[in-house]
Amino acid sequence: MEKKKAMEIEGGGVEVDETKWVYDSSLDHKGRLPLRASTGSWKAALFIIAIEFSERLSYFGIATSLVLYLTKVIHEDLKTAARNVNYWSGVTTLMPLLGGFVADAYLGRYFTVFASCVFYILGLVLLCLSWFLPALRPCDADTAITACTKPRMAHEVAFFFAIYLLSIGTGGHKPSLESFGADQFDDDHATERRQKMSFFNWWSCGLCSGLILGVTFIVYVQDHVNWGVADLILTGVMAFSLVIFIAGKPFYRYRRPTGSPLTPLLQVLVAAISKRKLPCPSLPDQLYEVPKSSRAGGRVLCHTHKLKFLDKAAIVDPREGESAEKQSPWKLATVTKVEEMKLIINMIPIWVFTLPFGICVAQTSTFFIKQGASMNRKINDFEIPSASIFTLAAIGMIVSITFYDKILVPLLRRLTGNERGINILQRIGFGMIFSIATMIVAALVEQKRLRTLEKDPLKGPLSMSVFWLAPQFLIIGFGDGFTLVGLQEYFYDQVPDSMRSLGIALYLSVIGAANFLSSLLITIVDHATEKSGGKSWFGKDLNSSRLDRFYWLLAGITTVNLFMFVFFARRYSYKNVQKVGVVADCYEGKSDNSTVGSREGTMV
Repeated sequence: MEKKKAMEIEGGGVEVDETKWVYDSSLDHKGRLPLRASTGSWKAALFIIAIEFSERLSYFGIATSLVLYLTKVIHEDLKTAARNVNYWSGVTTLMPLLGGFVADAYLGRYFTVFASCVFYILGLVLLCLSWFLPALRPCDADTAITACTKPRMAHEVAFFFAIYLLSIGTGGHKPSLESFGADQFDDDHATERRQKMSFFNWWSCGLCSGLILGVTFIVYVQDHVNWGVADLILTGVMAFSLVIFIAGKPFYRYRRPTGSPLTPLLQVLVAAISKRKLPCPSLPDQLYEVPKSSRAGGRVLCHTHKLKFLDKAAIVDPREGESAEKQSPWKLATVTKVEEMKLIINMIPIWVFTLPFGICVAQTSTFFIKQGASMNRKINDFEIPSASIFTLAAIGMIVSITFYDKILVPLLRRLTGNERGINILQRIGFGMIFSIATMIVAALVEQKRLRTLEKDPLKGPLSMSVFWLAPQFLIIGFGDGFTLVGLQEYFYDQVPDSMRSLGIALYLSVIGAANFLSSLLITIVDHATEKSGGKSWFGKDLNSSRLDRFYWLLAGITTVNLFMFVFFARRYSYKNVQKVGVVADCYEGKSDNSTVGSREGTMV
């Protein structure tokens, strides 16, 4: 039985029991201090993972077959279809920046999830109508889809409007739900802190389970019944999961929105510029921090020696003529606010140098799927839907997550003494190696497919089994288990506490920006190769294209990028949180191995 832990709140003389109550600024559903035994932890997180499973089932059921829908129903060529998928994927993964801001600043995470689910369900309903409503159907009722050479404009408008409604829904749902799930674990409680480290791993396993069902069962219904019936199933599942999410309301821990999280960052910048001519004090403890007796909750960050110019925002200027507590936050910032600004700036190179990994991931839902559609997908008399091959990526991700969480982390904890086993950026960098391997293997497989086509133009790649693509899907899945899960944890942990929905949105924006960059890269390569050699690497169809060369290009870009990522990761300073009730000097032992103060995630 865990020993009862008590402490005294300074200035109040009130004893609090951390084993019974939660003191991390969260509230229960009635606005009271949460009771640890009946709120939060896995009992709440399971409700949240359930709705994520449903959303991922819907998303991947649509996303992985979208390129096929655009080529078969809308009748776009391969290049246009791939570009439209990348645009939609980019918008879908950049919208969370807006949704995360709204959740952190105004609505709160719970209500943002609820509202975004309504948009999501509306998008699914419109997809159903675009298939079953006569005026919105692709063609007349007596015309087969395969015989319809040009769908109605009304169907195209309804279809694209529906999938972008899904983008809006995902924009609020994705950052708010994942950060809301992580909020159910108390960082200051040893048991819950370790549970939280596993949360992102098992969250991703739930995501992969939805993905697997989406790209097998849903895609099978799309191929062998029709897209409309598949959309009806997804609508029902999403509506049911929303009911489950609402049922978990009494078990959740909530955080009040704190206003715009960007305002304090701007205040630090303004204050630092206004004091740019003042010398920095020789001792960091001369910088301003809110006295403990005046703190209204929230964690305090320790000072770091990087980006010293920003420290000037925390200098108390005696010329102001009033006490520090009364000065405007536009003139004087706390050390904590200054350090939060430093955290955001330090994240910029990490964000930039994870983009090439995202570009590699973007190929899995476009060119990889189209490759599968051109190969032999039959097992006896059963034909595997081409999008279902994506299941292997999810299986690879589940295997790597399970290996990491259950075997690698416990082993490395014993060897290094680090609570995480390895730090987050090491995990991310290790996953990037898999992305390089994925592009090399994909290039070799595509070369073999083209040689097979050259030998037998009539039968062509149909003599090659689709399982030739298995290695590249499995390898990228292994990489996702390290890099994508690591990015989720990194952007949640390392942003200021008031920006955690935005933190998850920053992770998603890596994938979103990478999709746009993938489209841009395709356009640049298309024009460059057509101009220099007379024939583009991207033809009208797969057989007239040279995807193998494009994959080699991505392998080269990703390799160079990995060296840049390692360079900045080795110089990165992690969030350093002062322990509750600790009066020790935060400014001593400021290296990444510092044990003074509670280093967020105990990074190396």
